[in-house]
Amino acid sequence: MKPTTRGTLAVVVAGVAVAVGAAATPAVATGGVPVPVPLDGVEKSLGIEMPKLGMELPLLIPGVPEGPRYVEGRLIPEGALPQVPMNGRLPGVGLGVPLPRALGAGFDHVGVDLPASDLRTLTPGLALDAPLSAPDPQHYGVPHLKMPEVGVLAPVLQTVVGGNLGAGPGTGK
Repeated sequence: MKPTTRGTLAVVVAGVAVAVGAAATPAVATGGVPVPVPLDGVEKSLGIEMPKLGMELPLLIPGVPEGPRYVEGRLIPEGALPQVPMNGRLPGVGLGVPLPRALGAGFDHVGVDLPASDLRTLTPGLALDAPLSAPDPQHYGVPHLKMPEVGVLAPVLQTVVGGNLGAGPGTGK
C-alpha cells in the first residue's frame, strides 16, 4: 500500500472512531452525577447517629434545533432564531433522619427519597418577518411595505416528579 493510501485510511478510521465515540457519549451523559454528603466523621467523633444525605446532580444535554423553514410570502424564514431542545434530569435527593422513640416503638427513622426525574425543555425562540412583502410581479417585482412582525416563542418545560416518604426501624437512607 502506498503511504498516501495508508494516511487516508488512517484518517477515515480515526474519523469513524470519533463519530462512534460522539454517538455513545450522550447516552452515557444523560444520567446524573451522584454526590454523597459525607457525615461519617461527625457521626464517629460525636458518637451519635447523623442523618444520611445523598444527591444526584443532572447533566443537561443540548439537542439539535430545527432548521429554518421557508414560507411563501415571507422574506425571513420561519424559525430564524429557533428553540433549542435541552434534555436532562432534575436533581434527586435521598435523606434519612434518625428519630429515636419520637414516633413510638419500631419507628425510629424517617426517610425521604426524591428520585431524579427526566426533564425535557425548549429554550425561548424568536419569530421575525421583515417590513417588506415578497416581490410582487403585478408591480414589476417591487415589494410592498407592511408592518414588521416580531414574536417570542415561549419556553417549554416537561417533567414528572415523584417521591417517597417512609418511617421504620433500622438505619436511614
